[in-house]
Amino acid sequence: MNALVIDASIAVKWVVEEEGTAEALTLRRRVKLIAPELLVAESANILWKKFQRNELSKEEAFLGARLLQAADIEFLPTHSLLETATRTAIELDHPVYDCLYLALAADRDCRFVTADERFLRKLSEGHRRKFRDRVIGL
Repeated sequence: MNALVIDASIAVKWVVEEEGTAEALTLRRRVKLIAPELLVAESANILWKKFQRNELSKEEAFLGARLLQAADIEFLPTHSLLETATRTAIELDHPVYDCLYLALAADRDCRFVTADERFLRKLSEGHRRKFRDRVIGL
């Protein structure tokens, strides 16, 4: 079974109904999912933002957090990815947070799936297309 690196844009779709939820849920049944430990903080932050914008009630945010906590994702440390992620962030002129997912995919020789349209656009620009072989848009 092939593994896929997922980011918070995918994981949150499992617990919050939004565009792409059905596709994100399908991933859970298809392959082993891995992510840097960063996904935990990013997912919690998204739930908090959705609460702040009145898109979720407090109870819905807590439930989403509990469901994500129980999700079948293998969380991996990021300390060995720092140089690669930093190099990628500088090359792409993009936040290192997102580049950690890409660095993990490269490290594990697998692909990275995201629903982050801004990141996908950045990866498809000009000479940056070399990263596109590693990334799948939801």
